[in-house]
Order: sequence, then C-alpha cells, then structure tokens
Amino acid sequence: MTGISVPIIRLPHGADLPLPEHATPHSAGVDLLAAVDTPVLLKAGGRAVVPSGIAVALDEGFEAQVRPRSGLAAKHGVTVLNSPGTIDADYRGEVGVVLVNLGDTDFTVERGMRIAQMVISPVTKVAWREVGALPKTDRGSGGFGSTGTRTGD
Repeated sequence: MTGISVPIIRLPHGADLPLPEHATPHSAGVDLLAAVDTPVLLKAGGRAVVPSGIAVALDEGFEAQVRPRSGLAAKHGVTVLNSPGTIDADYRGEVGVVLVNLGDTDFTVERGMRIAQMVISPVTKVAWREVGALPKTDRGSGGFGSTGTRTGD
C-alpha cells in the first residue's frame, strides 16, 4: 500500500526522539512519543497535555486523529481524554496529547514513552441540504442501545 507524504518537523524539545512510525506493516496509526523534559505525574483522576515534540503539515482534504493506545488504557486506565483528538489540515502547531488517568493509581509519563497513536485520514466535506422530513427507516429515531437484542431493557 502506498501512503501520502506529510511534512513533519521535530521541535527543539523533541529533536532527539525518533519520528512517529508504524509499528507493524498493517498498523493504521503511528505511535506518538512523550517529549517531556521531566517525568509527568498523572494522578488517579488527573489529566495533562503531553507534548509530542512534532508538528505536521497535512494537505487539504486530510486530518490526523490522536487516539488512545490500547495497552495504556487496558493496563493503567490511561487514555486520550478528547478521543479522538483532531488535527486539522490548517493547524501548524505542536501535536499535543490530552491524557487522562482513569485508573486507581498514579501513572508517570516518561520521556520517549509511547502515549498515543495518530491516524491520518481523508476528510469528506458536508454540503447540508435542508429538507422538511427525513426518509423513514426500520430503526427510525431509536437511539443509544436501540439496535441490540432487547432482553428486559
């Protein structure tokens, strides 16, 4: 599979860290690393914006999504608070990761630690067409949990 070329710069505080890369040939995302000078203590229930040490320039028609790493979430309860965080094509600042510790114990973010993953995706622009009524479907306006098997709910 061919990818797209994305300009990237290492910011001074991330100059010694490797660039984000796909961990396996079929990985959808690239790992983002913590570009912190000193460890960041994420207390249980706490949150922090962790710098990645990089900035990217996405082409028009693309976005980057910052997503949690399943290992951090499953093992420590640490996840991306605004998941997925969106990096728009016109943003040129540092990619920051809003981490939250939903676990029961404090967690320390160390320099170079893999803290999130970033997925580059095409964007579809919407052209709204206001109408008087929407077409009917079997589901209708059924919301949360309405498509599952109903057993006493």
